[in-house]
Amino acid sequence: MKTPPAFTEERILVCVYYGPTGEQLIHRGGNMAARLQCPLYVMTIDSRPYDELDAERTDYLLRWQELAEQYDVDEYIVKTNEVRPVAKVIAEVAREYEITQIFIGQTAQSRWQEIAKGSIVNVLLREIPCADLHIISVARYLENEDSYFQKGVRAYLVKDGEAYRLCFNRGKNTIHEGIFFKETGTDFNNGIFRYRNDNQLMHLHITDDYVTELKNVRITGPGSECEIWDKND
Repeated sequence: MKTPPAFTEERILVCVYYGPTGEQLIHRGGNMAARLQCPLYVMTIDSRPYDELDAERTDYLLRWQELAEQYDVDEYIVKTNEVRPVAKVIAEVAREYEITQIFIGQTAQSRWQEIAKGSIVNVLLREIPCADLHIISVARYLENEDSYFQKGVRAYLVKDGEAYRLCFNRGKNTIHEGIFFKETGTDFNNGIFRYRNDNQLMHLHITDDYVTELKNVRITGPGSECEIWDKND
């Protein structure tokens, strides 16, 4: 954790949501924190419980954490199962950490459905008038919340010869228990199997019930499985 020099009083909070917005916001906030040599906090808010997050959202959280650590983030804050208005949560965290600079994206406003209820900017200005707001203009993304995957179901991975087979009942040869996210638009068991190996969250690409090696794959972003599928469509 960074120890800011005595001359700075700035404290930066970057609020990220799913889609390409997050990385851009973290870069902007991280670069400013590096210039000012001040504390940096990154936060995301989701109304769903953590255990109900799908493969894409979980992958985004992992990517953001890795990127935030590159900027020596002081704390990576994840607020799940949060039913309060997003602006209220941001304001509460901003007061708790004495934040002076807040980065949010235009996508976050629409995705969190705050515009219809009142501008998130106006709410934050009213709640934390001493903080500066940085609104980053980004392309709209996943406007209709379309997903590459169906809702996850409990599944198991068993050793089958030189490969590993997906099944939905625990057996004596089970080596991992996790969640299977089936691709949309397919009748076969193709998709992503997610499980925890020690302290690492793993994502395996399942094809017709099988995976040949326990290799962690990316779900989102450049070079990810979703990008490859798009190019093959």
